[in-house]
Amino acid sequence: MLNKKYLQTIRTQILGYRTKRREVIKTAGDAQHHAKKAIFAFQRDDKKVGEECLAQSEKMLLALQKQFKGDSALFDEGAYLAGVEEFVEAYLFKQFCDGKELGKISGLPIEPDTYIGGLCDLPGELYRYAIKSATAKNFAMVKKCHACAEEIIGELVDMDLTGYNRNKFDQAKQALHKLEQVVYETSL
Repeated sequence: MLNKKYLQTIRTQILGYRTKRREVIKTAGDAQHHAKKAIFAFQRDDKKVGEECLAQSEKMLLALQKQFKGDSALFDEGAYLAGVEEFVEAYLFKQFCDGKELGKISGLPIEPDTYIGGLCDLPGELYRYAIKSATAKNFAMVKKCHACAEEIIGELVDMDLTGYNRNKFDQAKQALHKLEQVVYETSL
């Protein structure tokens, strides 16, 4: 009949994976929350809080990488990818706010698709920052936000994105269009 010893081994593996998966989902969700808080802080020009939240997000994601190093399937979970993508967006927005070149994120392994997803979200943050800047009559920053979003779209258009990242790219183009409106209205 049934090899119950073997079936118990399978059961243990399945239940073990589910336990690990729940841990990844919870921790990645917390990391995503901290990255969102970082973005919100940078939007308010609260660099100290933004950097603290960003560091906390990175710490959580690195802890997951270390804890589950031998179980790479866990890093394909949607919650983990969403957490890393939000971290990328926050990190890139920080680079923008610091006046630095947007580029590689060292310290945390990031897959190209996840990086592109975070980069595609950045024009939306630039749009919000441009609105805040326009309200404060900082028209130079409005133009800087527009120029950065335009450069991002210019690079992404050559990547022939499909699927999930194609949808993200379309959202980024919409954010650029909104930024163009802000630039136009502030020029009047």
